[in-house]
Amino acid sequence: MHVKKNDTVVVISGKYKGTKGKVLTALPKKDRVIVEGVNMITVHMKPRSASQAGGRIQQEGTIAASNVMLWCDTCKKGVRTDAKFLDDGKKVRVCCKCGFNFDK
Repeated sequence: MHVKKNDTVVVISGKYKGTKGKVLTALPKKDRVIVEGVNMITVHMKPRSASQAGGRIQQEGTIAASNVMLWCDTCKKGVRTDAKFLDDGKKVRVCCKCGFNFDK
């Protein structure tokens, strides 16, 4: 999967196209991600105890990982990434346009 938890991404297709947000959860087995403020859904919660209130709660739903691109701070847009190996043998993700390292 090309995105990880806490990455800043931009949505490239669908209802939320152009929205920028942070990846809250990455689900690699389903190839989906949960992005902050994107694909808001209403969940009906039942009260579990006397002190807890029930009701409708707004929360983020999943979107396909193919519908997001990593946000490059230097390019100021969503970019494709390339994998490079550092001198110590560590594999990192870099911007194809400017070479910005996403795995600092």
